[in-house]
Amino acid sequence: MKTLAIALRNLLRNRRRSLTTLLAMTIGLSSILIFGGYARNSIYMLQTGYVQAYGHLQIQHSNYFVYGAGNPAAYGIADYQRIIDAVHNDPVLAPMLTVVTPKLQLGGIAGNFEAGVSKSVFAFGIVVDLQNQMREWDDYGSATYAPRYALTGTGLDAVVIGTGVARLLQLCGPLKVDNCPEVPERSGGSNAAAPADITALSALEATQTTHASATGIEMLAASVRGAPNVVSLNVVKAENFGYKEFDESFLIMHLPQAQRLIYGNSPPQVTAIQIQLRHTAQMGPARARLAQLLATTFKDAPLEIIDYETLAPIYGQAIQFFDSIFGFIAVLIGVIVLFTVGNTMSMAVVERTTEIGTLRAIGQRRSGIRRLFVCEGLLLGLLGAVLGVLTALLAAFLINHSGMTWTPPGYVYAYPLKVRLWGDVGLIFESAIGLVIVAIISAWWPANRASKLLIVDALRHV
Repeated sequence: MKTLAIALRNLLRNRRRSLTTLLAMTIGLSSILIFGGYARNSIYMLQTGYVQAYGHLQIQHSNYFVYGAGNPAAYGIADYQRIIDAVHNDPVLAPMLTVVTPKLQLGGIAGNFEAGVSKSVFAFGIVVDLQNQMREWDDYGSATYAPRYALTGTGLDAVVIGTGVARLLQLCGPLKVDNCPEVPERSGGSNAAAPADITALSALEATQTTHASATGIEMLAASVRGAPNVVSLNVVKAENFGYKEFDESFLIMHLPQAQRLIYGNSPPQVTAIQIQLRHTAQMGPARARLAQLLATTFKDAPLEIIDYETLAPIYGQAIQFFDSIFGFIAVLIGVIVLFTVGNTMSMAVVERTTEIGTLRAIGQRRSGIRRLFVCEGLLLGLLGAVLGVLTALLAAFLINHSGMTWTPPGYVYAYPLKVRLWGDVGLIFESAIGLVIVAIISAWWPANRASKLLIVDALRHV
């Protein structure tokens, strides 16, 4: 305790140098904490978006995730409604659930054959009300601005397409898509007409429908028996889905319409049952209970459970990306603090060489000299840690209440810009302890050098 008091008095002997060192440590630690809080919030936002889109868990046909995208009809879940009812009524799962909904993924060709254009697309058949409910999930208070699907309250023939699909099908005008240039004239004639067999199927489908719209398209897909099937659809809206490749091939429709397109008059199936939980922390128990349920009640069905991290590999990659940046920043600032504190302590040793010789001459041991300078580094580290944490918390409060928003990559709606520090005891404690350790290491080398000074040389130092 006496050594700490002496170390504090020594730091106050040169206030300007000590304050400069503390300033560097405070800025360094607060920078680490602010980025750590920003990264944590960004990860929570990504998780929120993926859980809203995929749910926490999905029940799928075995190997559908690997092979099913090319042939969804072969990997359908036939008795899906019984599975959904069993999940809803399970006494263990029921308190955890937010939404359980079926989904059908399919591929095909969407065409605006009046304009002579078509485009390969992949589509999702959804239960609109349940998907809208999934988009309200916000476990972390991210204040998500995810819009409701435009299919709400529409007929079964209604679809939503990507703005890229609208552009390629020359529907920008009727759908009022912004930043959509007109198709340039090409030498050698206009777009080729659709093949005769597709045109015939389209005409047959058109005679069975009553709507006539400038936003009408046809979609061709292979049915469960391998025969082509065409349905006429009415595009109610074109939405931007973030990525250009995704936006140019995405289509959303009502689940019964998608099932009609793939299965016709056969019993309808789905490719996934999405399960959204109240909290992400419940994934472990929920997955274990689902696995038990599938292994007993539905043991004859080849089903598996896939989580959202597997369905969206970019989520794990984003975490690794933020971790690598955080580690780089922490190492960089640690090196700066190391040299700053080391330089401060080295200058203190030079200035107090005669004093060190005097202490050694009256009986102070080498370990006492070393302990004195290490304690000065410890005090600098503790003060820098406290000031750094307080500065970071204040900066986080100002940022969180600034009203600023940002749109993450691949999203088309904004999130509030937040720095999540309050409550993240692990990040604050580990960063502060790291700073103190770096300060002690920085002080040890000059302290060790000071303890090895010869008494005679130190006393005659000028």
